[in-house]
Amino acid sequence: MSHYQEDYAEYMADEYDMEDIDDDMDEEFRGRYMSGSDSDLDEYDYMNNKISDTSAAQARRGKDIQGIPWDRLSITREKYRQTRLEQYKNYENIPHSGEGSGKDCKITQKGASYYDFRLNSRSVKSTILHFQLRNLVWATSKHDVYLMSHFSVMHWSSLAHRKHEILNVSGHVAPSEKHPGSLMEGFTQTQVSTLAVKDNLLVAGGFQGELICKNLDQPGISFCSRTTYDDNAITNAVEIYVTPSGAVHFTASNNDCGVRDFDMEKYQLSKYFHFLWPVNHTSLSPDGKLLIIVGDNPDGMLVDSSTGKTVMPLHGHLDFSFASAWHPNGVTFATGNQDKTCRIWDVRNLTRSVAVLKGNLGAIRSIRYTSDGKYMAMAEPADFVHVYDVKSGYENEQEIDFFGEISGLSFSPDTESLFIGVWDRTYGSLLEYGRRRNYSYLDSLI
Repeated sequence: MSHYQEDYAEYMADEYDMEDIDDDMDEEFRGRYMSGSDSDLDEYDYMNNKISDTSAAQARRGKDIQGIPWDRLSITREKYRQTRLEQYKNYENIPHSGEGSGKDCKITQKGASYYDFRLNSRSVKSTILHFQLRNLVWATSKHDVYLMSHFSVMHWSSLAHRKHEILNVSGHVAPSEKHPGSLMEGFTQTQVSTLAVKDNLLVAGGFQGELICKNLDQPGISFCSRTTYDDNAITNAVEIYVTPSGAVHFTASNNDCGVRDFDMEKYQLSKYFHFLWPVNHTSLSPDGKLLIIVGDNPDGMLVDSSTGKTVMPLHGHLDFSFASAWHPNGVTFATGNQDKTCRIWDVRNLTRSVAVLKGNLGAIRSIRYTSDGKYMAMAEPADFVHVYDVKSGYENEQEIDFFGEISGLSFSPDTESLFIGVWDRTYGSLLEYGRRRNYSYLDSLI
């Protein structure tokens, strides 16, 4: 992962330049991209204390899903979309990587609809702290979502339409339980860079290598640890998994080139692997034997999860990678890169990827498969989430199109819901989609 301060400032400057795309553009729609809100206040609060959400029924009647009043602006949605496609600057660590990656890309059929729009909740403000790290939204059921909002981890119930704070890291956070190796003094003003939530465990990773673990069914913090005191310590990704014996573990990927496995039954570090470059993301295979390693190197690796030894390098990407995911069958997996592509791999032949999928604007920063393996979703840094039909060989896709930086995406474990966090000063929100079902057998009842 890039050096934060210098590269982030440059990226922010590039994004701010985009505000001047049209001198005639209404002020209401200016100053939005990469300019996160300082509060949960919205322009509609002062009128009726209710932020204007968008329902599926309203969207069917023609309302913009984000509530953007295009009829009051001096630019159409189509024109603004075209301008974004032309002017959005993709961040690259290796210059022109996005230009060189297009020749191998699969031509897909767009226009499919696997997930239908359900609700845009603008009262839920999803935020991003590091521009390259976008794994800050996690669904534990079709109605329950956890996400970062400034210094808070929030829970949102799409059923009750209510949010509440789960963890606040703006002040001092310390464990309420005693475990060997836990930092009882805790942390102060943690900057959360990444998040993972699975079942009842929440793990937040920080800029200084902090790890904060909380059991959602218990009060207080369960465990705190600092992975490293290295100057380049940021926690880039966390993955929670359950071993074949039923033990809960998580893997932390860090900028100090380390990958660490923690046993949450014993609250102890169980494995540590060191690599030659910063690790931005890891994914454990369904059988627990193989680990995808991607980071600050165009080539990724498939390694033995017990020893950390390389099984096979992954050649093909042209820039640094920040996303990976296994298909539930344990045979294929995906990696996402700043060269604007997602590559699909087959463990039976890793000499080259079996498919290359291209984004519209920029890097592929988050990848998720549904638990039944039928669909794969990949998120660009802004504006686009692509949902692919895996059975079609990734030939058919649904393209979800909106405006704003993407903080993360998550399928619910039962595959029924898809949630997308949108970070934007005015139109920041949580988008909710529901899986489209064909209940043709009900036709006989009509």
